[in-house]
Amino acid sequence: MSSDAAGAAPPDLLPFLAVDGVWQQILRPPAGGDSDRRPALFLDRDGVIVEEVGHLRRPGDVRLIPGAAAAISAANRAGVPVVVVSNQSGIGRGLFGWADFAAVQERMLALLAADGAAIDAVLACPFHQTAAPPWRHPDHPARKPNPGMLTAAANLLRIDLPRSWIVGDRASDIAAGRNAGLAGGLHVTSGWGSEPGEQATAMALAAPRAGFCVLAADGVGAAPVVLPLFPGQEGLPPPR
Repeated sequence: MSSDAAGAAPPDLLPFLAVDGVWQQILRPPAGGDSDRRPALFLDRDGVIVEEVGHLRRPGDVRLIPGAAAAISAANRAGVPVVVVSNQSGIGRGLFGWADFAAVQERMLALLAADGAAIDAVLACPFHQTAAPPWRHPDHPARKPNPGMLTAAANLLRIDLPRSWIVGDRASDIAAGRNAGLAGGLHVTSGWGSEPGEQATAMALAAPRAGFCVLAADGVGAAPVVLPLFPGQEGLPPPR
């Protein structure tokens, strides 16, 4: 697939772009009625599922972080939707296009599938304050730490946000979860998470009175770390 211009998407990708330019792709549509809402596991992409390489744009550079597929697979078995929410300012800045993003995503999905793991939906925001038009925006509601991608996913997949969690290597990921009214966030030291002050900033976002919990871990890879976050789901143990 050839690379497209940063401000456009090839025709076969257009169905995945919402009116406001945010990528919204449902890979596994929800089952059940409108009142059947489930908690979800929101995951940042770079530094959480795949290794951080700096504006990932080539499928050949996609490498899964050890254990990420196992955690996603465990969530799949427990009936917890897994949603990727990713800031993609590289598109807005013209470093690569939507076709490159799609090719990277297909490679990631293939690697996950080989390990028995599946993603339910992917949302990506190209907007940034220094991006080129039409992606320049001082504070787009979909760009983390804003909650726009999470709330959009909740509508698309009938997600119960107050029982959901987010995993990220940036404090802005955790802040997006807090701003969306999630139950909590898990900050990991993979990716940018080991940068000085990053985890401390994330941990400071905890708001016990508002019911928002922040935990820390080396990575999303250990299913026992992730699964107890969802008590009451089929096959999941109660929190310790």
